[in-house]
Amino acid sequence: MTLLQPHHDGSDLYVSTQAPALGDTVQVRVRVPQHYGPLTAVRTRSNPDHEPAWSEATLVSSADGWDWWQADIVVENPRHGYRFLFIHTNGAVETLNQSGLHTGETLDAEDFAFVASTPPPAWLSESVMYQIFPDRFARSALADERPTPEWAIPAEWDTPVDPVIPGRSQQFYGGDLDGIIEHLDHLQDLGVTLLYLTPVFPAASNHRYDASSFMTVDPLLGGDEAYKRLIDAVHARGMRIIGDLTSNHSGDRHEWFRAAYGNPAAPESAFYYFTNADNTEYVSWLGSLTLPKFNWASQELRQRFIEGEDSVVAHWLKQPFGIDGWRVDVANMTGRYRDIDLNAEVRETLLRTVLATNPDAILLGESTNDATSDLQGDAWHGAMTYPSFTRPVWGWLSDPQGTPYLTYDGEEVTEPWFFTQPIGGIPRYTARDVAAAMTRFTAGIPWRVRLGNMLPLDTHDTARFETNAAAGTMPVAVGLSLTLPGVPVVFAGDEYALTGADGESSRTPIPWGTEGDPVVAERISLYRELIALRRGHAALQTGGMRFVHVDDEALVFVRESAEETVLVVASRGDLSVELDDVQLPGASHAEALYGDALLATADDGSVLIEAEGPAFAMWQLPGVRIS
Repeated sequence: MTLLQPHHDGSDLYVSTQAPALGDTVQVRVRVPQHYGPLTAVRTRSNPDHEPAWSEATLVSSADGWDWWQADIVVENPRHGYRFLFIHTNGAVETLNQSGLHTGETLDAEDFAFVASTPPPAWLSESVMYQIFPDRFARSALADERPTPEWAIPAEWDTPVDPVIPGRSQQFYGGDLDGIIEHLDHLQDLGVTLLYLTPVFPAASNHRYDASSFMTVDPLLGGDEAYKRLIDAVHARGMRIIGDLTSNHSGDRHEWFRAAYGNPAAPESAFYYFTNADNTEYVSWLGSLTLPKFNWASQELRQRFIEGEDSVVAHWLKQPFGIDGWRVDVANMTGRYRDIDLNAEVRETLLRTVLATNPDAILLGESTNDATSDLQGDAWHGAMTYPSFTRPVWGWLSDPQGTPYLTYDGEEVTEPWFFTQPIGGIPRYTARDVAAAMTRFTAGIPWRVRLGNMLPLDTHDTARFETNAAAGTMPVAVGLSLTLPGVPVVFAGDEYALTGADGESSRTPIPWGTEGDPVVAERISLYRELIALRRGHAALQTGGMRFVHVDDEALVFVRESAEETVLVVASRGDLSVELDDVQLPGASHAEALYGDALLATADDGSVLIEAEGPAFAMWQLPGVRIS
């Protein structure tokens, strides 16, 4: 399917500002192929206060086979949606919104959208994120001086991960924060600019999501002093670092919970959902009694945790620490319980505190499924979410071999893990399915927020993508994570070609010292080269995105701005496609950036792209001409 149709995506090519205020007039542009139509009019339709409003577009320029139409829209709501209507001379009417071109009525939820609130810092969309699970990243010599905690099952660094309970949560390798400092050279050489650490608070597990306090760093990691050393070392290299906060629950050893458990008169009793008169039974995350759920109706909980300069949230953003933001765990469930929904209140309070403490900090929420309703720009700058990138890419580029592995209870299974979904393993997708999923799960999210969404191939909660990757597809998968709109994420160890059958087995100690192994050296080189291209081309960070060809085997798209266009080809199978000069203006000036694919242009401007799959390739083309 070769695509040549009207296009708008909310990037700087198409809107006059990414940070409008209420009452501002924003100029919006849409590009229309000159063969499309003929048209009698182009209009915008907004829906302020849920009542339609219209504006007329004017043809302002033509270039390279495209007509550019422009209209003015007054921003009247914090999330102000808009769409384009094309009125043909034969009476046909077509509508363009974020889900595509339509001939009938379309959903307001899928309109393009301005966000009239404080924008995220520019550095977010420029970032390459690296996720660290502290117990498994690196162990400094200082760790040898610390006693093994009573809850832990000690393991040597080269001991295989135990995915069966109790080892699943209690196997303890002793990685610490000074160990991270010792390997910052590796991260900087890789091209990483943003570190995301899973929780560093004291807890009774290796994952530390069951915090016993939010106001201190686990002494097993080196305590507050080591955290300060790490933050300073990261900042000294021009990098940034964010923390991980559990807003949905604490641990059952948390000082607040211990004060409330069995003590209904305690002020902290209102922090949780106790279900009996004695405060000995309570609601917990997915029934896990070690993770009691917060009741965000408590104003005292809000003041201690998320609201104001004395809160937990502000404490770590301020000096002497000064982290650069938060990733909030289980953000989708936070404040939600049966007929209660305080999620918006909590996330908006979080953002107010973050901005008041450090206006240059970011706030990301975890929402692993459809996150659309929570990603409208009122709070989260972006999200860790899987259906718009991670899961469809797995379905397209995986080839499971039925390798057996052990589940949490010791059962041996061969059905590959797929995000805990009981669907019989990893589904089989085509590249068309991937493009459709990307469109479907971003259609309701404002462009500005989409740029903040994380693009992980895998995380500490998933199997490693490498475990089931089809032969030769790693460059395709890694390349997509670094070229699509959003924040690319490398889970520590992916650059070492590590495998892991599920979200526990993937939490593998980094095999430092194996960099000379040919497989590892090749993988590190792959990440280093593609990350350098991501950082070296602004169009890959904030440029618009336009599919130019999609079929069962391949995705061909451009990231484009006025300054440059980057053409991206990602193919699982062999590819041979011919495009006309309107789809790829300036292709005759293309400069190869990566990969072995062929790009050739004919005298009439048509473009031939050929590759033997699997293949990933990139070219730089001139920027988009509007006039």
